[in-house]
Amino acid sequence: MTPPRVLTVAGSDSGGGAGIQADLKTMLALGVHGMSVITAVTAQNSLGVQGAWELPVDAVRAQYRSVVDDIGVQAVKTGMLASAALVETVAELLAGTDAPVVVDPVGVSKHGDSLLADSALDSVRTKLLPVATVATPNLDEVAQLTGVLVEDEDGMRRAAAAVLEYGPRWALIKGGHLEGDAVDLLTDGSEEHWLRAPRHDNRHTHGTGCTLASAVASGLAKGLSVPEAVRAAKEYVTGAIAAGFRLGGGIGPVDHAWRLR
Repeated sequence: MTPPRVLTVAGSDSGGGAGIQADLKTMLALGVHGMSVITAVTAQNSLGVQGAWELPVDAVRAQYRSVVDDIGVQAVKTGMLASAALVETVAELLAGTDAPVVVDPVGVSKHGDSLLADSALDSVRTKLLPVATVATPNLDEVAQLTGVLVEDEDGMRRAAAAVLEYGPRWALIKGGHLEGDAVDLLTDGSEEHWLRAPRHDNRHTHGTGCTLASAVASGLAKGLSVPEAVRAAKEYVTGAIAAGFRLGGGIGPVDHAWRLR
């Protein structure tokens, strides 16, 4: 039997901890068939991003059409889109695809390296977020997109309201940068779901954002509701963080295969 199909539209991480590589590992671990549209190639390891090269718009569009027109998709996840031209192209493709969309508005890497041109921010706000079923910004990305600086849980409510103004159906505000438990807020503006997990004392967390968004997309492809998909994704990424391992001389990746060990 053909498993649910999930497409990731994102950049490649040569170190295998984040990006396309993390997305596909997550999808495999969660029992869906992962497919990819590569938007950029990065030279990246545990220490940071040493270089990034975006693909031409035509190459991105051709990959997308090739997969969607023949194989079909039950959900799409977006990650690193690099430039305004790529953001607008992907948003246009998504608008014509009948499947839920999880937008991870990737702005900077775990090491603080920029993965999105400043000139592309307005395109993310006006073109990409309006086609999102779920948007999954972390607190740095919230500040970048909305100007809202979050210092506590009340701030997460303000952040969610600001993100929802751009048009996604749901906002998942990731509070991992706050003190205390790892708390996230999922809301559509009327109902709220607070998701809490103990904070693990493990610095090897490369790929958490990509992993969470891909896990949400995998749940949606299986037919789960947004709150159900997000809750299952939070459980999966919490286990992956707990099992994160050292790799190279810097920040290692989360363990996508933790349930298999």
